[in-house]
Amino acid sequence: MNLNDIYTLEERGIIYINGADAKEFLQNIVTNDVEKITDNSSVFSSLLTPQGKYLFDFIIVKHKNGFFLDCEKSQLLDLFKKLNVYKLRSKVEFLDLSNEFVVAVLSRDKFLSLENTLDIEGHTIKFREDTLFLDPRNKRLGARLIINLEKLYLSIKKLNLKPNESSEYYKFSHQLGIPQIGCSKLQDKIFGIECNFDELNGIDFKKGCYVGQENTARIKLKNKLSKRLIAINIIKGNIKKNQDIFLTNEKFGKIIIDTEYPFGVFKINNKNFDFNKVYFTETAEIKIIKPEWIN
Repeated sequence: MNLNDIYTLEERGIIYINGADAKEFLQNIVTNDVEKITDNSSVFSSLLTPQGKYLFDFIIVKHKNGFFLDCEKSQLLDLFKKLNVYKLRSKVEFLDLSNEFVVAVLSRDKFLSLENTLDIEGHTIKFREDTLFLDPRNKRLGARLIINLEKLYLSIKKLNLKPNESSEYYKFSHQLGIPQIGCSKLQDKIFGIECNFDELNGIDFKKGCYVGQENTARIKLKNKLSKRLIAINIIKGNIKKNQDIFLTNEKFGKIIIDTEYPFGVFKINNKNFDFNKVYFTETAEIKIIKPEWIN
């Protein structure tokens, strides 16, 4: 990311959760520890099925007496419905504020040039009363600003930033191995821990129970993680969701996100798995992108 670029992410939505039971409500269902969330700290988290499979992921940020959920806008309505399923008698309220607030991204270096910032994932400050935080998944993703749309232009001006295409940001995220577009294609298909949420600071294994906790903990503690979600580059041809991925005649994985920023799920523990090889689907040649955070 360039120092003075800013990317407005129109593909992101904002849900505001407040009410007397807001913290307890979230703590009982999401994979991360809500106690970590303060005026100075934001977290990445997810909501899983009872079996531990992926449903939604989001960033949780403290806002006034409640919390912002920064989520993929295409999943917002379904996430809203699922939260209401778990609401029961909890004193909690959900508001879709996507028409009022926008998410923008600036570089890590720009963030660290501001006062009172720390080079720690999730570190959060206020910039002109708006929330600005270093991405809790990976510092290289830069800092996210959640701001009222009407105030965005003035903040861009005060920070001496220039708007750039969001596609550049999403390309960078894809090369880091972090999906942000088309994540609905993961729903109920793979386990949350297979989405690398442990490496992306999205699971707290020391907190109490949450939806999907039993299987997630078992996979971690018994070292049963055999598959991972990995970004791919297309060398030739076109891919389709659910296509098998081969090296010679051996199956190694499956296409799971077939958007402009594609991902596959791979059997990384196979002794013949090799990041340096060219793999094949029925209609394409692909190369796997090895993320920096994988051993």
